[in-house]
Amino acid sequence: MLYEHLFFDLDHTIWDFETNSKEAMFDVFHNNQLPEKGVTNFDAFFERYTYHNHRLWDKYSKGQLKQEELRWKRMWLTLLEFKIADEELSRKMGASFLEILPNKNKLFPYTLEILSYLKNKGYQMHLITNGFEKVQYNKIEKSNISSFFIEVITSEGSNSLKPNREIFEHALQKTGASIQKSIMIGDNIEADIKGAMNVGMDTIFVNHINARTEVQPTYTIYHLKELETIL
Repeated sequence: MLYEHLFFDLDHTIWDFETNSKEAMFDVFHNNQLPEKGVTNFDAFFERYTYHNHRLWDKYSKGQLKQEELRWKRMWLTLLEFKIADEELSRKMGASFLEILPNKNKLFPYTLEILSYLKNKGYQMHLITNGFEKVQYNKIEKSNISSFFIEVITSEGSNSLKPNREIFEHALQKTGASIQKSIMIGDNIEADIKGAMNVGMDTIFVNHINARTEVQPTYTIYHLKELETIL
């Protein structure tokens, strides 16, 4: 085999973050009685939450925001758009969201099949994820995919974030993998693809949403089943 170690991203690559996140937020929205507080349109609320979440995650990934701030300020900024200035509620919703989210277990189509296929071929599979450690481990367990992965490298555990070199170097050291025999599989051009390319690792861009990019990964696929044509 050309490769021995496969490094997967989790969110948006195999774990359907958008679907699971929306389901979790729907629960948080109603558990905290937001319609009674005047926020009647869940889709509008979720759209604004998604906007603020992406913006704050970008700051967090650049070291401009602490983890605890991210957890509740994305709720705070969303609530402000609906004329609710309530820090206590924001913190409560932030904690509740992270409790509910890992229990959602939607995976992208063909995830279990492709992981079984790759495991049976003898690949050593690992995860590299920027998500919060406890949350990510719970997602993996609840989705019944923990048996496929030997090592789970998180941003907390490595004290770094994709696309920084340090998290990839930590992953290689922890797994005993060589760059030449390793490949990164992920959906995020900046974090997964450019990050891995910067340490000299081959890449597979999982382009679920048919995004345009000028970056040239080693391979590009549009469905997880296409991994069978590469690996």
